[in-house]
Amino acid sequence: MCENLKTPYFLLHTKIVDGLVESIQNAVREYWKDGIVGYSFKTNNLPWIISHMKEKGLWAEVVSSDEYNLARELGYSYDKIVFNGPAKEKKEFIDAVTNGAVVNIDSKRELDWLHEIENIDKNRSKIGLRVNFCLEDFCPGESQCGIDDGRFGFSYEKGELLEAINFLRNNNITLSGLHLHCSSKTRSLNIYKAICDITVKIVRKYNLSLEYIDIGGGFFGGVIGKPDFKEYMSLIYSIFSKEKYLDNTNIIVEPGMSIIGAGIDYVTSVIDIKTTKNSNFVLLDGSRIHIDPLMRKKSYSYHIDNLDGNIKRGKVNKDQILCGFTCMEGDRFFKLKNEQINLGDKIVFEKVGAYTMGLSPQFIEFYPAVFAKIDSQIILIRKKHTAKDFLLSEKCDNI
Repeated sequence: MCENLKTPYFLLHTKIVDGLVESIQNAVREYWKDGIVGYSFKTNNLPWIISHMKEKGLWAEVVSSDEYNLARELGYSYDKIVFNGPAKEKKEFIDAVTNGAVVNIDSKRELDWLHEIENIDKNRSKIGLRVNFCLEDFCPGESQCGIDDGRFGFSYEKGELLEAINFLRNNNITLSGLHLHCSSKTRSLNIYKAICDITVKIVRKYNLSLEYIDIGGGFFGGVIGKPDFKEYMSLIYSIFSKEKYLDNTNIIVEPGMSIIGAGIDYVTSVIDIKTTKNSNFVLLDGSRIHIDPLMRKKSYSYHIDNLDGNIKRGKVNKDQILCGFTCMEGDRFFKLKNEQINLGDKIVFEKVGAYTMGLSPQFIEFYPAVFAKIDSQIILIRKKHTAKDFLLSEKCDNI
């Protein structure tokens, strides 16, 4: 069915995504009956995908006022939204706190905004604080920022977290939870042990009784040889279940890449082959900027299909350099070794669902189409954008 689709396009395999969603839901609820799984909008904010996650029972995890408003437009009730991030706008912040969304405070100005909310409903509001701690001390070489520290939340070591806790106490505002998402290089179990250990230390030291602990995301998902969702949740539960201060405390997790990354392919076609003095070039109708917008990847998961759907394995005299459609010389995917590739063949880049569509620019060509495979049916979930779409998006009234 895909043979007649015009490349380049993204293809979402709902069977893969749904399997990962079910896997993390089962892993969480094996240990926490009411455990909350929120989908990270920033990982892939395509409205169809967000709506699909909503149908599967996932909450919305948003990190900006734009994402918050998107969640509301797509039908998320306030009590199914987790509002994170350091740059919330005041209007949406107050709306979220007033109407019972989970709001994890990340900046001092958000604490000040609480003064502008009259009679905060203690039974309805769910206010948390994001914790900043030195992950590198716990997991040397594994943290994303190293000794420079992460930049989010209130520092535990420097006393800013305690100041924020005391601010809430002094203003008779209930602290409902802590948010402890950490970015890491490894996604190892050690990262989550560190998060759990610092959580226990904080709740003991400051005598906290909390409704929830927000672990964040950053998990592996469906990767052979790496921890699975149950291993992560089992570790977290083994630590929290022994701590009396965390009795009756629920858990929130915020997966993104681990449930959407593996389920999307990017399909391109070979449109030209040329030979220069020193190289063989293969031009694709897709671009690296669609699946590697920061131009950082050193390898890609892919397969090659010819017009008949069979993989070719013929040998060539020189490596072939696969290039994208843009006018940038750096738009090169990789060198293809020992495989013959011809006009019309398809290069299918696999597992590209995370941090690609949202970061892809409107550069030279506009957004490609996105299709979803549901059982044996292929449906269009985002049309290829045209010049008219671009002009419509850029239209504004005279200022």
